[in-house]
Amino acid sequence: MKKLLADAGIDDVAVESAALHTDELGNDIHFGTRRKLIEKRIPFEPRRAWLLDAGKAHEYDLLVACDAYNKADLMRLVFPEDRGKIRLLMEFAGKSRGIADPWYTGNFDATYDDVLEGCTALLSALRQR
Repeated sequence: MKKLLADAGIDDVAVESAALHTDELGNDIHFGTRRKLIEKRIPFEPRRAWLLDAGKAHEYDLLVACDAYNKADLMRLVFPEDRGKIRLLMEFAGKSRGIADPWYTGNFDATYDDVLEGCTALLSALRQR
């Protein structure tokens, strides 16, 4: 999403990724994701997963979940008034499903395709605002 925004010349949208559970805290990008980003020549920086909380979630205009489990976790986590900010990424592409999860499938190509489709559609939605 950061690359799509940069390529579109949009510099006033913040994009962050956060954990909803403690099992990934402190971890960097998954090696399979890193490999796919390098293959597609998408720049990235080392990062450490951090835990989202209701207060931090309140600061954002939009909370994007990758699948129904993450969306349900977000619904429980955020303040009630922030629940309307939660969307599945693929909803922006007109689909009511989550992205393919390579943790279970091992298929980083399918995940990349889903994320690109969802982020491209999200970019279009942002431009319309």
